[in-house]
Formats: sequence, structure tokens, C-alpha cells
Amino acid sequence: WNHLYLYNNDGSLIKQLTKGDWEVLEVKGFDEKGENLFYVSTQISPVSKNLFEINLKSGKSKMITEGNAVHNTIVAIGGNFVIDNFSTPQNPRTVQLIDCKSGKAKLLLQSANPLEKYGQGEMSIFTIKNTEGTDLYCRLFKPVNFDSTKKYPVVVYWYGGPHAQMILNGWNGGAGDYWFQYMAERGYVVFTLDTRGSASRGKAFEQAIFRRAGEKQMEDLMSGIEYLKSLKYADINNMGLFGWSYGGFMTIDFMLTHPGIFKAAVAGGPVTNWRFYEIMYTERYMDKPQENPEGYDATDLTKRIDKLKGKLLLIHGMQDNVVVMQHSVNLVKAAVDKGVQVDYMIYPGHEHNVLGKDRAHLYQKVTDYFMQNLQ
Repeated sequence: WNHLYLYNNDGSLIKQLTKGDWEVLEVKGFDEKGENLFYVSTQISPVSKNLFEINLKSGKSKMITEGNAVHNTIVAIGGNFVIDNFSTPQNPRTVQLIDCKSGKAKLLLQSANPLEKYGQGEMSIFTIKNTEGTDLYCRLFKPVNFDSTKKYPVVVYWYGGPHAQMILNGWNGGAGDYWFQYMAERGYVVFTLDTRGSASRGKAFEQAIFRRAGEKQMEDLMSGIEYLKSLKYADINNMGLFGWSYGGFMTIDFMLTHPGIFKAAVAGGPVTNWRFYEIMYTERYMDKPQENPEGYDATDLTKRIDKLKGKLLLIHGMQDNVVVMQHSVNLVKAAVDKGVQVDYMIYPGHEHNVLGKDRAHLYQKVTDYFMQNLQ
């Protein structure tokens, strides 16, 4: 777990300042006398971020911000005041000024609910157990005008790679846009889970994917699918899978490793062979190809494209300088060689993410694909 330690200038350890099964995410600085240190951590929950203050001499800490929320804070020089910009799943944004000594807060801004006039699907954040008994955080949107006696098609969105966290105790459950609600409005159950490999859960959880990209994440998604099967209102015969970048790799890998579970899938900017991805990132998580040939071979998806069952849409920006277009082009070539049908969409002028006005086109494309194939 990532924690704070106090050292002398000569490099000798004085003491460990924080400890526990939670992560220190950020150091915000000292008070005026240098006696107290401000830091952000997941001490309350892995899906929440709170600001704490710790006394270097006594080791006693106190929480400056409150509750299960995502707090983004700015600590004033001298440490007397904090600007706290936070949200919760029910609250789009509050900005307040906190007096660190008294603990009193003054409201500066309260955002209105931007979705107030729209039909919304009920969202919940919860945990399920994976095969090892570890908690996996999940987020689920129920369809608008939900009827528990009906069956609804399911869309699963995921990422699965390091340094990312899809689910947070913030506005919209951590989802960066409203496409999840858009699909709920159209009668879909929308499910996301943070698999092993994702951030803020400690070294063992994140490093479980080392040298074997995809394996543990797919195991965890299978646990998620077992959960979906337990929902009487989830139509498990009409499920779609969607991911971008590392999530695009995971989506294709799952479709080829567990064919037939998902009826349709969309993979955006996908890595299809880790030998073609940037060295700085890949060798950190996979070691060098000559040190881990089995791991690299297992993630060359072109070799297994003949395992595909169901519909697959590949999307790529033509100017992608992160996951170069060679990844998806090679997969299409392998599909043609093996007589496998896939769908392919390019976005000229776009790099790794489709941004600006064309993003609306992208999401319409993804929506239409699921609505056409999840009947």
C-alpha cells in the first residue's frame, strides 16, 4: 500500500506516518510551521477521496473533508484554509471553503443537477466477490421506467488496465459522460466493474496482471457475468461488451477467449498485439518480449480471430499515435485471411480519442451497433 514515511536528510528512516489497507494518493503540503502534513487518501473507501491532516510528531491524523465522496482540494499556503471541490453520486458539485482549525465550511457554489429534466435510470455502486474472494467494485444503471418483471438487454463497459478506476463515489458514479444514462433511457442495463489491475486497491490487486495482460481481468469479468445471471431482469442472451484502448484489447480478448457470452462487442483504439505498443508502458507491465515470450504470444489477438462468435465492431482514429492503427488493421487482415466477418470504422483526423463534435457521431455509432444487434 502506498504510504507516507518520515526520513532524516541523511536518508535514515525516522518512522512510518500512515499505515493500513488503503492508499495515499497525493501529498498537498505542510502548514506554516511544517508541523502538519496534508494528504489525500482512500482511507474511507477505495472509491472515495478525502483530505487528511497528520501531525509529524504525534502521528495523529484528522479528516478535513467529509464522507463518501470524491474531494478535489486546494490547501492554502500556511494550511489554514482549504478549497474543497467535491461530488457524490447524488450531488453534481459543491465548492466550499473549509477552516482547518474550526472545521467549519462556507458554501461557495452549489451546482444544479444537469439531468433534472431528463428521465434517469437508477444507479447503484456495490461490490461483488471474485473467485479469490476479493471485493470488486461495480456500477449498474437500471433502465428508465424500470419494471422488475421485464427482461432488459445488457451493455457492459470496462477498461481493465492499470492506473485507471472506472467506479467512484462521485457524480455519475465516476462515469465521464452521460452515455450510460443515454443507454438506460433506451431500455438497457449498463454494467461496469473495476477488475484486478485497476488503481487505488494496493500493490497485490494492481500487480495481479503483471506479465499476463488480460487473464485476471477476464476472470473478474466472468464473476461479473455470474452476478448479471443472478438478476432476473437481465437478458443474458442479449449482452454487449464495450471498451476503449486497454479496454478495447480486453474486449477483443474476452470475445475470443469466451466466445458466445456476448452477442456483440465494440473495441475502440484496441491493442491487438503488445509487441506493437510503446516500450515505456508495455515493458513496465509485461517485461521485455524475450523475457516473457508466452505472455506476449497470448496477447497477439490476430492468432485467435477465428474463435470469434457474435458481432465485433473495431473503431480507430487514423492519426492515433498511442495505439497505432497497425493494431486494428492487422486484426482485420487476419479476419479476412481466416474468413471471419468483422465491422470496421475509422475516424480521419482523430488521434487516440475521438473528441470534439465527432464524439457525438462516435457514440451514435456505438449505440446503433448495440441496438441493431441486441434484439
